[in-house]
Amino acid sequence: MSRAQFELELPRFLEKALASGHPWVYRDHVPRDFAAPTGGVVRVRAGAWTGFALWDERSPIALRVLGERQPPDAAWVRARVRAAWELRERVRAARTSAYRWLFGEGDGLPGIVVDLYGAFAVVVTYADAVEPLVGWVIEALGETTPLRGVLRRRESGVEVVSGRAPPRDLVVEEHGVRLRANLFEGQKTGLFLDHRDHRRTVGELSAGRRVLNLFSYSGAFSLHAALGGATVVTSVDSAPAAAEDARENFRLNGLDPDSHEFVVADVFDYLAGCRERYDLVICDPPSFARSRDQLRQALRAYTRVNAAGLRVTSEGALYAAASCTAQVSPEAFREALAEAGRRAKRRFQIIHDAGQPVDHPVFAGHLEGRYLKFVVGRLLPAP
Repeated sequence: MSRAQFELELPRFLEKALASGHPWVYRDHVPRDFAAPTGGVVRVRAGAWTGFALWDERSPIALRVLGERQPPDAAWVRARVRAAWELRERVRAARTSAYRWLFGEGDGLPGIVVDLYGAFAVVVTYADAVEPLVGWVIEALGETTPLRGVLRRRESGVEVVSGRAPPRDLVVEEHGVRLRANLFEGQKTGLFLDHRDHRRTVGELSAGRRVLNLFSYSGAFSLHAALGGATVVTSVDSAPAAAEDARENFRLNGLDPDSHEFVVADVFDYLAGCRERYDLVICDPPSFARSRDQLRQALRAYTRVNAAGLRVTSEGALYAAASCTAQVSPEAFREALAEAGRRAKRRFQIIHDAGQPVDHPVFAGHLEGRYLKFVVGRLLPAP
């Protein structure tokens, strides 16, 4: 892949966005008569801007922009993998062995994600168009640091593409805390790595508090809270396997899981029947929208679940709310929290507002890449 295979003239009004680093061109901005195979390299022009992109025949994102200087080759991919590795040096220095090595668009390789768990890497792709780059990425991973194995995770299953398979009881570190990571069957690639720093924040706020963790999955927030000195932690998730994984994570870190509570229940049902009041509540639901068309229903869902969560939070206590829905902006999420507070007859005083950690970088020209919101607030009575 040493040269562009196709050329395409785009509308001039796209010049500013592309020159600012936006990595996508949507299908409705491409001339209808243009044709190329998925994965074909296209030299793109928009006004005075030129660059190289990969074409996708079916996705709403028709072009994924790779850069301005040259078409991709093995050396080009290797340089991006190496740059991403160097950016994560401070993560590795913080007693952490599980993190996102490649964050697609944020690291200049749109549609490709690589998560590292100890000496095992997991590759995930989000577009057929990037398939020509995957082999070079896998080679570059091993050339950058010694790995025991590389896995490719798809909807159809997990395949070992290099080295050997990891153990199913693989244990990794996060700020010195030990966590089990199932790279074959766990959600995402095994763990929700983007909340790593937020979990540490929760741990710092938990001393002496009764903590409720909603949508707890394998209990990482709960574990940080317990290690941070919470008097009791209640973890709620609808999956029995998640509750058992959470209990095992407590044991791994020298904590007695029987001193805490692991509830298998629908979060909305649990909150509807809850008569307890907590000093710190964490609400980190799954994404409520997959497309822009679902934005309104997502905002309604965030308002509903957080209003219910605020009602079981003691006056003057803390509430931590998260959203991983890319379609919901930070401003819209704060508005949903304000409305949730109104419904719960509380004022939500924000004391901490964060986004993505260093291993999930975002270019300033790509606002859609800023998907994660994490807000901590204090509950005050209505005036």
